Formats: sequence, structure tokens, C-alpha cells
Amino acid sequence: MSAPHMPKVAGIDSTVPAPTQTASPLDALPAAPGALIQDRLAGWVSDLTTLHELTERLARTRSLDGALHELLRAGAALVGARRGLVLFEPADGLGPVSTLGLGLSHADLGHLETVPRRATSYGRLLDGPDGPVEAVAVPDLLADTDAGTETGTGTATGTGTGTGTATGRCTETDPRQREVAARLGLGASYAVPLLAGGAGSDPRTAPPGEPPQPAKLGAAVWLYDKPGEPTERQRHLIGLYVRYAGEHLARLLELERARAHVTALTHELLPGRLPRMPGVQLAARHRTAAGGGGDWYDALPLPEGALSLAVGSVSGSGPSAMAAMGRLRAALRAYAVMEGEDPIAVLSDLELLLRLTEPARTATALFAYAEPARRTLVLAGAGHAPPLVVGDRRTEFVETSLSAPLGMLSCWQAPSVELVAAPGETVLLYTDGLLRRTGEPMDRAFARLHTAAASVPATARDDPGAVADHVLRALLPPGSGPAGPGPAGSGTAGPRTAGFAEPAEDFVLLAARFE
Repeated sequence: MSAPHMPKVAGIDSTVPAPTQTASPLDALPAAPGALIQDRLAGWVSDLTTLHELTERLARTRSLDGALHELLRAGAALVGARRGLVLFEPADGLGPVSTLGLGLSHADLGHLETVPRRATSYGRLLDGPDGPVEAVAVPDLLADTDAGTETGTGTATGTGTGTGTATGRCTETDPRQREVAARLGLGASYAVPLLAGGAGSDPRTAPPGEPPQPAKLGAAVWLYDKPGEPTERQRHLIGLYVRYAGEHLARLLELERARAHVTALTHELLPGRLPRMPGVQLAARHRTAAGGGGDWYDALPLPEGALSLAVGSVSGSGPSAMAAMGRLRAALRAYAVMEGEDPIAVLSDLELLLRLTEPARTATALFAYAEPARRTLVLAGAGHAPPLVVGDRRTEFVETSLSAPLGMLSCWQAPSVELVAAPGETVLLYTDGLLRRTGEPMDRAFARLHTAAASVPATARDDPGAVADHVLRALLPPGSGPAGPGPAGSGTAGPRTAGFAEPAEDFVLLAARFE
């Protein structure tokens, strides 16, 4: 599968350099010194402009996948190649690991991955900025290229010939490499290691008194259809670009790992699984903000076949809000067991605990005492958004009394409301973060939520998870990354869209379908 030719970038000819032609007599005439200097200065300005444009595009990426795709695209334009691939595999083994291609199908990537990593090929020792550096072959994506170098070339054919001026040796090509090169029509390759000399370097790997060694993040390879190699100017530009790309990837890697740790911690503070009870089906969707947040949900079986449902949000963000969320959820569970049939008493106790233990913090909460056999719920809310009932004959918000959030009044109390669900209806409990993620004012966000719930197809209403997923897809703007189902039905974040910043609001959506 071949991709369209790469567009030209300012100052860079995106075609593979053609063989040098015989110079004409006019070309042999010496140029004026001033004209040569002007031409060289114009070339430098053009190169600097190109690097500025490409690094600016790379700096705007906010995800590893987005940065790797941009690296492949820009590198192909700089070295004059149509195809390429990048293997992102941090040397510390902590992941994430990914392989991306440019102008290569999944089948092409599969063929390349069948070539042994340490397979040798016709390589050369080229003079790099820090001395001779051994060429990197097409399949040898993680070769031990000397730290601090950005250049490396190697042919992908089995002809035994190399392009350019060789200053070293040649080694025998692996048979599988020759087979794959012939299958994909590869004539040559140009590979660079991805190194992080600052943000991703590990000071423990450096000898005493010496600076940290660059951390290996992976490698990028660009593939030529015919034998050829980048010019010296192109090699210099790609070296500068990849050096910056390595630092940017290292920063994104640290952010990705921090987000993964926050998400894992949040999931540990939330239910590991939802209970299974006769007469009701449960599903939950939860998305954690980049820095961690205080939105939570819970579902707890109670005596005599009853069930407590709760959602809430603690003010603030970060580790302190996550810890407060865990404490409040644990306390609410205890109050639900002792007096769950009285939601007002449960929230009153929670409000008193919050004022005594964390006077500088506020929280919203919605608590429901449900009896699935009777399809009834008794609800009480503290500054929280009203539940939404979704069914074949109605889609409406449950009118709950207005109340201040927990911790804002010296004594909290508000009347409860009773809801009787029809067979097959689903009750949606959610946090304000879901509404804020729409980017609309609250009144319009409520209207959009109602419209999204009303548009749930009849075929999806038998599954509360399908109802929740449809509402999220219809409600949230593109690129906000609707949450997907997680382990044990708890609901975790779905994949982020490349190039979009992680939203600052976390949210919870808890769906209960009554049979």
C-alpha cells in the first residue's frame, strides 16, 4: 500500500535526491563571493523557518500518538521519503509501547515486525557529529546507536550495494530482511534513534561526576522506494528536529505516566465492581481529569433486598480532592448501612462529618434508597444535579428540592422525593462535570443532556451500559474522549483523541435499569 507523495515544506525538497548530473560549462563559472554568501544566508534562513514551523506543530501536540504521527510526517518531508515507521519503546520498560506507520498498511507493519530486531544488513560507518556512527537497518529499530548521534543509513535490499560514500564495513543481510524488503519494494532506509537527554534521562545511569546519559525512547525509520540517502543538509535538519522531538516525547511520556497513575489511584478508590441484584441492572462510566478529581459513585446492597445508589463531587482537584473523596465515600457507606432507608439522615450525617473533619471543603451528593422489587427510589440531594429518567414513554428530570452543597450551611436538611420507575426505565445519576464538559452554559447543557437521553434507540434501552454510552457520545463534543466500559463493569476512561488536551473536569454517570 503506497501513500500519496509528501507535500513540500518550506526550504525542503521532499523528493529523494537524484544522482548528480554532469555540470554544464556555465555552471562551472565561479560565482561572485557576495552572491554565494547571500545564497548561503538565504538557505540558512529557509532552514530555520522550516525547523521553526515543524517544531511549533510538534509542540502543539498533547498526546504521544499525536506527537509520533507528527514526527513521522515532518521527518518524511525533511529527508525526502514517502513511507516510514516509528517504534516508541522506552528503555526503562515501563511503557507505553506503540508502533506507528506512515504510508504503510497494517499488513506492511506486520511484515516489518517479523524481521528480527537484531538482524544485520548492509551497513556503513558514516561520520556523525560525534564521530563515526554505525548505520541502522530497517528492522534493526533499536540498534545500539551511539548516544548523541542522529544519523544512520542502510539499504533494505539484498543486492550487497550501498549508496553514498562508505567509510566502514559491510555485513551480510538477514534473509528475512531481504524477503520483506522485496515484498514492500524498499530500496533504502534512513533511521534515527529517539533520545531524551534532559527530561527523560536517568541520573542513576551516569558515572559519578558525569552528566546523565540520554534515555532511549525508540527509533524512527524512513523508507525509500529506490536506493538513495538524504543530503548532508537534510541529515543536519532531521538531526536537529529529532533532538527536539526526543525532549518533547519525554515530557509527554512523563505526563502520560502521571495520568495513568492518577487514573489507577482513582479506580482503587471507587467500586471494583458493581453489585448484581434481582430486578435491577447497573452500569457506570467514569472519566478522571488529568490532575485527578473528586467525583465518585457507589452502589451498595442493603438488607432486605434494598440497594443504595450515590454519586457526588468534592470541591478541588488533585491528590487532596481524591483523598477527601475516598473518605467521604467510605463514610457514606457506613451511614447507608445504618440508616439507608432515610436518605435525609444519611446526608445530614455526611454534612456533619464534613464540617468537623474538613471545614474548608464543600461537596455535592445525591443519595437514593432503592427497592428493586418495587421499582421505587427515595432520593435526597445536596446541591446536586437532578436524576434523569429514560424510558419508552418519558424522558424527564426528577424534581428534587433545591439545597446548598454539603459544608456550606451550619445545618443541612432538605426534603426527599420518591420516584416510581416503570418496567424497563433507566435512572441516570451524574455529576456536574458531565455538564461542564459540554462547554455550554448550564441551562443549555441540561437541555442537551435531555435531548441525548431522549434519542437513545429502543434497541439499546435494554442495556444500561448501552444507554450510558449513547448519552455520552451524543452529549460530549468530539475529542473529549467519552468514557468506555472498564473492568468489572465499573467504567473507565476511553482512549484519548490524539492532539486534544485532557479536559480538566472529571465526571461520573451511573445508570440503573429497573426490570
